[in-house]
Amino acid sequence: MRKLLNTLYVTNPEAYISRDGENIVVKIDNKEAVRRPIHTLEGIVCFNYVGVSPQLMKLCVDNNVNMAFISEFGRFMARVNGAVSGNVLLRRTQYRYADDENISLDIAKNCILGKLVNCRVVLNRSLRDHGQKIDSVAVKNIINRLNQSIDNVKISTNIDELRGIEGEAARGYFSVFDNMILTQKNEFYFNERSKRPPTDNLNAMLSFAYTLLANDIQSALETVGLDPYVGFMHTDRPGRASLALDLMEELRPYIAERFVISLINKKQVSGDGFIKKESGGIIMDKDTKATFLTAWQKRKQEIVTHPFLNEKVEIGLIPYVQAMLLARYIRGDIERYPPYFMS
Repeated sequence: MRKLLNTLYVTNPEAYISRDGENIVVKIDNKEAVRRPIHTLEGIVCFNYVGVSPQLMKLCVDNNVNMAFISEFGRFMARVNGAVSGNVLLRRTQYRYADDENISLDIAKNCILGKLVNCRVVLNRSLRDHGQKIDSVAVKNIINRLNQSIDNVKISTNIDELRGIEGEAARGYFSVFDNMILTQKNEFYFNERSKRPPTDNLNAMLSFAYTLLANDIQSALETVGLDPYVGFMHTDRPGRASLALDLMEELRPYIAERFVISLINKKQVSGDGFIKKESGGIIMDKDTKATFLTAWQKRKQEIVTHPFLNEKVEIGLIPYVQAMLLARYIRGDIERYPPYFMS
């Protein structure tokens, strides 16, 4: 498994990134702001249409450093990387599995089981820690519905049925999501999930976290030699990393949603750190985005015990572990794909 190294996030729209020997150099107003040896980086994520030299792109390709471009709304736009590495037999088997409805259903079931179990854990923790501050009756009702949805996932007979179960469960989960926001309720409220663009502060943070997580998962899939664009639940669509979206389902509650909730409840972000665009969309301002990314990187360094491997890993390595386990399943080294379950 590849060791997770640092990711450089470039958020200043005035930045220009170039190459100097084996180093990347970030300049702002033609003054050097950051210099990093290429071998110390795993990825570079650029926001707000940052300028990049072709020579740096070549340096990244040669050193297997992924470079991703993210819009101001936190939406993935493009990626620069070299040829996909990995065993061609693994990818051919992946494509055959994706064309097999039964195998696709089995893998997709496990991804959704991971998601629903983790949603249940998030809500149970909220009940345990803050039962007197939230609508415990409503939350318990959704937990019971999640229990039923988990049972329904296990006996689902096709992908469309599975999607319907997942969609209904997600709506129930998000219907009580606002209960977990314990501070700054006027600035951070949740009525419903809005995506393109996000129309409130909380949705802006969720969308941003999902984009960062999807980028990490896509990089992890490429690392182990899987094709991130061929999924088992999310259908093929040009430009959509369907397999990354499949694996992201189980990790959303743990890595993205709990992280956003924590930032708000600990008052690490505030409501005045957001900007409303003419289109009605909400984005984080420069300082809030920097705070978000700093906390995101710190969170990725925390150590947890992986429930399947029973080994301690950094949270930032979980996407790589899950990608590795999926590759092992496709190779026939393990009997099933084990989703990540929160403890």
